[in-house]
Amino acid sequence: MSYAIVRNEKLTRNEAKGRYVHNERKTKGHTNKDIDPEKTHLNYYFKKNELSYIKEFDNLRKEIDLKGHIKSNSIILCEMIFTSDKEFFDNIGEEETKRYFEESYKFVCNYKNLGEENIISAVVHLDEGTPHMHLVFIPVVHTKDKEGNQIDKVCSRDFWKGRDSYRILQNNFYDYITSKGFELERGIEVEQTGAKHEKIEDLKKITNFENTKKVLENIKLELPDIPDINDIKIIKLNREKVENEIIKPKDKLINELFQDNKILHKELSKQVNLVDKASEYEKERKRIMYDNEKLHNEVDKIKSEYKKKEFDMEWEYQSQIKGLEKENKHLHKVVDKFKETIDKFIKWICKKFDMGAENNLIRDFERENNTLLDAEKQVKREEKENELELER
Repeated sequence: MSYAIVRNEKLTRNEAKGRYVHNERKTKGHTNKDIDPEKTHLNYYFKKNELSYIKEFDNLRKEIDLKGHIKSNSIILCEMIFTSDKEFFDNIGEEETKRYFEESYKFVCNYKNLGEENIISAVVHLDEGTPHMHLVFIPVVHTKDKEGNQIDKVCSRDFWKGRDSYRILQNNFYDYITSKGFELERGIEVEQTGAKHEKIEDLKKITNFENTKKVLENIKLELPDIPDINDIKIIKLNREKVENEIIKPKDKLINELFQDNKILHKELSKQVNLVDKASEYEKERKRIMYDNEKLHNEVDKIKSEYKKKEFDMEWEYQSQIKGLEKENKHLHKVVDKFKETIDKFIKWICKKFDMGAENNLIRDFERENNTLLDAEKQVKREEKENELELER
């Protein structure tokens, strides 16, 4: 007769990460050699989430406002595994196998008023030796806070309260699953057998009947041979030979290597010092280059300012030259106009007072005043007189 089997395992955050990778087949290189990748497509879900177990837990905790003080090493999830032996599933066929796991899923939804919303994942594996279902859920208890308000709290300790909590789980599951028409037996209780509660990985090995049978058939009990006294003498001689021919030469070689290693350490220390000095030189070189670049920038700035000033001065000089040229031109006009006016005035005087030829009047004026009426000639004469005076 086959047994109705359910096991539970508590998971911390770190443990949940690894369990997610295994249950959801998120890696190609499986360490579990029982997994047949060619049958993985036969696996199916009663509840599937696209997120990891941790992210789904965090989301649900916010969405349905789950209380509870969660530490880094706190139990945040539980994983139940439902199965029987391989022979049982072979006998009931594919459809009944699926119904068996579907009823197991419904059992957990209603167990201790857990609720389907607190189930993270429920996946059936058909790609291993024996069909089984991994069901991961949040251990939520419905209780009241200090003010008497109804709250939902994450607390594995309270969910599995009592030393016989697992026994109660197994009894309740057996009663439930057999009421659905599955002919199974309740396993012998732990109190009677003294057996330990198997981990899920060990449980899957045990439920694979064919594999267990082969292991049992291959077990042999062998005692080692006891050596006689002659063998002991030979062992002693061999030991001395090994010591003289292998161990002592090796010790010598090790000592030589140790000395070489000390020399290498000294050389390495020198090289490190050289590297440190080179590093300092490099820093100094970079500083000089920085200062040099800074000076170049200053020179370029001065050149730029000088060119601007040179341009401004050139523009100012050109403006002054143009102004002087304009003024000089004007003075030339004034002088020319003055000459013209003097000529007209002399002619007018001569005519007005009937003084004869104007040349005679000009000559008399120049003689009496020792001044030439032609200003340009007068200036030249004065310059010449000054030169003669300097020569004397």
